[in-house]
This record gives sequence, structure tokens and C-alpha cells, in this order.
Amino acid sequence: MSREAIATWSFAMVVARLGRRFLVVRERKHGQLWYLPAGRVERGERFADAAVRETLEEAGVPVTLEGVLRVEHSPAHDGTRMRVFFVARPADDTPPKSVADEHSLEARWVTVEELAALPMRGDEVEAVFRYVLAGGAVHPLTLLTAEGAPWGAPG
Repeated sequence: MSREAIATWSFAMVVARLGRRFLVVRERKHGQLWYLPAGRVERGERFADAAVRETLEEAGVPVTLEGVLRVEHSPAHDGTRMRVFFVARPADDTPPKSVADEHSLEARWVTVEELAALPMRGDEVEAVFRYVLAGGAVHPLTLLTAEGAPWGAPG
């Protein structure tokens, strides 16, 4: 088995909820399909900070993170992908982005039923929304803690 460093791509995924509505983004890339606010974690950035930044950049909505839904680690021969799914709520009444920019084309709050009318990038968005609506487990944000942080202290 090789001892070489493993290239890892890290992504923050955000499930922002407002009652029964969820925030979705029409992406500039990926065929201009709809998806969650999400993006790559930048060098030196924490997953939680990337989640807040990506949601603001892509959807135009400031959010407050409430917890972690899931951490995915997918090793492959040529590298590894790691995704952290956060649940969030809007931090204020800022409406979603309606004018395209370099990050995305638009954003909106939708119900699961309204989601069916949008061309989606995949089935996972509906699945995660239904999971949240059904009361799926939300883990504390302290699940993600900086290396070396004291045990029992928030990260």
C-alpha cells in the first residue's frame, strides 16, 4: 500500500430551511441545473466557514448553521472527495439572488413539491430535503472540530 499523500477535495453542502421551504440555486456550471448551495472548501478555510460563504455567494442569503446532517468520505484511486452536509436557517430576511453573477444564475425558496418542476442536478436534493422534513438526525456543529482543540470545547 502506498504511503503517498492523498489528494482530497473537500466540499461544504448547505440545506437551508425556512419552514417547509428549502433554498436551491440554479448553477452557472453543471448544465445550469438546480442544486443545493455548495462548493469547495478553500485552502485554510473551515468547512463551516465555507458553507456560510458559499451560500451567500451562490444564493445571496446569509445563513446561520444549525448542525451537521452527514459527513461523506469517498476514497478513489486518484484522490478522495469529502462532503459535509450542514443544515442552516436564514440569518435575516434577505431575499434569494435574482440577478445572475459569476457564482450562480438565481436562487429561490421551494417546497419539495415545487422542486419536482425544476431541472435538478440529481436526486439527492429531494432525498435530503425529505430526510430533514421527516426529522432526520442533525448532529451538533461541534462534530467538526479543529485538530488539537480541547475536548469538550466547541470547534
